[in-house]
Amino acid sequence: MDKHLKVLHIDAASAFYRVERFPIGPFWGPVDLGLHLTGREAGRQGVLNFGTGLLAGSILPGSNRLIFTGHSPCWGGFYVSAMGGAGLIFDDLGINMVSLRGKAQSPSVLVLNREHGEEVQVQVVPVDAASIWQEGRGGVYSMMDHVFGRWAKDYTQTPRVLAVGPAAAETDFGAIASAPYQDGKSTHADCWAGRGGFGSKLYREHNICAVIYGGTCLDEDFRDRTVADEWFKLRYQKQLAAKDFEATAKYRFDPKFNTGGTFGVNYSTLGGRLMAFNYKSVLWTEEQRTALNKRCVTDHYLKQFNEETIVPKQQRTCGEPCAAVCKKLNKEFKKDYEPYQTMGPLCGVFDQRAAERLNGRADAAGFDAISVGGVLAWLMECLHEGLLKPEDLGVSSVPHWETEKFDIVADSAHNADLGIALIEAVLKKDGGIDLSLGARKLARRLSREKSPEIGKRLVFLANARNGWMVPNQYWNAGAMSPMAIMGKYYMYYGFDFVPPRELGRLNANRLIQELVIDDLGICRFHRGWAEEMAPEIVEHLWGNSARFLEVIKATAGRLNSRNVAVFWESERNMDYVMSFLKRKRDVEGDKNPELDKWIKAFEADKRGAALDFWFEIRKGISETLTTLA
Repeated sequence: MDKHLKVLHIDAASAFYRVERFPIGPFWGPVDLGLHLTGREAGRQGVLNFGTGLLAGSILPGSNRLIFTGHSPCWGGFYVSAMGGAGLIFDDLGINMVSLRGKAQSPSVLVLNREHGEEVQVQVVPVDAASIWQEGRGGVYSMMDHVFGRWAKDYTQTPRVLAVGPAAAETDFGAIASAPYQDGKSTHADCWAGRGGFGSKLYREHNICAVIYGGTCLDEDFRDRTVADEWFKLRYQKQLAAKDFEATAKYRFDPKFNTGGTFGVNYSTLGGRLMAFNYKSVLWTEEQRTALNKRCVTDHYLKQFNEETIVPKQQRTCGEPCAAVCKKLNKEFKKDYEPYQTMGPLCGVFDQRAAERLNGRADAAGFDAISVGGVLAWLMECLHEGLLKPEDLGVSSVPHWETEKFDIVADSAHNADLGIALIEAVLKKDGGIDLSLGARKLARRLSREKSPEIGKRLVFLANARNGWMVPNQYWNAGAMSPMAIMGKYYMYYGFDFVPPRELGRLNANRLIQELVIDDLGICRFHRGWAEEMAPEIVEHLWGNSARFLEVIKATAGRLNSRNVAVFWESERNMDYVMSFLKRKRDVEGDKNPELDKWIKAFEADKRGAALDFWFEIRKGISETLTTLA
């Protein structure tokens, strides 16, 4: 197998490029190598790295993630974002990573093509991004279609396109989107590198609005299924396909819940953990939450999804052969839990038609869906409580959030319309919604100019001076942890109570496990076998799995050495954690005396207890990872 990782360095300003090789052993994949390249550029204009793991193109399912790394404009530190399936065609370039630096003179498309034994052909071609975003399907979809239509004919095999939308120009949390093309047409299986704002980085720092790539380079990929089956039978007494089918049941169809995908399974198991109306539900009684969940989610929102998507089996893969078929669709709309949660119940939207319109508009604009949903929910609460007036934000209405008389269809439609209007105000900057430097900066300004209560309602993780991230949509203490990278699953997100010091240790170990699969470019939906098998596979193919794990742990330690997490700036964050703890004791009957101790501390001094809780998590993280750097 290969002995080196090949990095194609590209200067967007001049289109100059060169290849650099890094030995396998000191480096293993796009995360540890991306961290090295980003650090090497310290003090100069940053780089955006994207590439695949060593197993790309192999027979191992889920091994074709495209991993993006670099300094995140919204998080304010090093970040890792992953896109499903897009690594399969990237592997045809015969390289492991692109490291992009410099800024093109005007918005441009980066064109990468490699035919047979030739070197990679690199072009940086100016385009009118603003006009393209207004064409056809709009935004990122128009950019993908335009780029594919203009350049696909130059490729022997179907290429792949990465694209950004106007959110990348106007905010710090623009995403990078892609979708497989078949027979010259885009499928609806959108794939996103959303978290971290790398779309904004690609566009604002490098002036690149799209990348098209593909080729016919044949390299040495692991393709021996008989050998792989032997590995899996030794550990699981099952062949690779059977184990993978079992491990991905949640994302395909779980018979325990008679549904599938993240949307179906998560909402089927939510119960009283429902988060709605900008997290105000965490302050309700269990009876209020479960009643709303049953009426609006189980009996309507989830019911629609099951009838429209699960029963007719509207599902696809991300573009690589995979048993998970995790892309759950209803016509052109892809249904994932977290986007349809933040731009669903969190915004007061409980109807699929309304959620489709709101999610569709946000996706076309090219936002990180989780973050934009969290921001919209925050602004809606401020409107609902009168902290802001519609004219302050360039809209003409307030949300319908009266839960007692909530009309599922009509009020959801109204709230979705308001969400779309807020998105338009962000993109046009004709209201008071300047998100060019992020929601944390906006919250500070509005708190100064209007009311300090405004900033208390924004639920986010703070990092460094201006960094921010809307948390993952799981109501637990782990989602609020002070990790070096948040917004991904680089933390423990179980629903049990864990003392905060121990939670920090679990977070640290979870980071290490997630890095194992991210550095190899394996989708975390396959983690049921990948976390255990990855070191063994490395040993079989490259030897020295001990060195691989050593590098992974060192990478975790180096990430933590850059940890500049900031204590919760929002009171709602404190309520989020305190109410989680109370629910564990009062609803789920957890009798742990330490749980009761923390609840009493929060009740006596909420901010003081929150600070202690936060620092205890941080201690557990640091004592686990500091020695690894």
